[in-house]
Amino acid sequence: MIRAVLFDLDGVVRHFDHDPELDRRHGLADGTVAAAAFSAPRLEAVTTGRLTRDAWIAEIGTTIGSAAAAAEWGASPFRIDPAMTALADELRALGVATPILTNGTDTIPAEAAQAGLPTHFSPIFNSAEIGHAKPDPRAFTHVLDALRLRAEQVLFTDDSASKLAGASALGMPTHHFTGVAGLRAALNAAGIGISSTLDTPPLTP
Repeated sequence: MIRAVLFDLDGVVRHFDHDPELDRRHGLADGTVAAAAFSAPRLEAVTTGRLTRDAWIAEIGTTIGSAAAAAEWGASPFRIDPAMTALADELRALGVATPILTNGTDTIPAEAAQAGLPTHFSPIFNSAEIGHAKPDPRAFTHVLDALRLRAEQVLFTDDSASKLAGASALGMPTHHFTGVAGLRAALNAAGIGISSTLDTPPLTP
């Protein structure tokens, strides 16, 4: 029996509005800032707490030769998908826990509080605090221990298929997230009696 649905954050619950013209406005080739941000080992360092978010942004600026472009990219606004908060609320009403596990930085607690996420998702597990990032099974073991649940009782969903591997290795049911409708269908298939659809506001810019 599923006792908790473990959500990824970015790409599932939260979506960033990065300016597609940012690179060009700073005289850079398209994708330059993102490529520097998500390069190894820099990304692993910031998502396992060995590098602060401020230091990460500074390193990106040094790498691309534009501190201004890095700072602007780092300040990109984000939105929370109301369809996902509605789903979380529905699950919680059924007694199913709705934690989040994110490969995040040291600023996740403040960002989560600003967005009101703890009202819908709790607890929020952050790889920068755990010291291990998805898909490392140790990140999932940390979550299971904290929730005091067995692997088969926690369904994990992430928009990145590669992140599912660590959960699967422990015996957790997983779902590759491509949209809320697909997740609802997967939850029903797993025996959680929720509606297949819910009339929620669309995710708007």
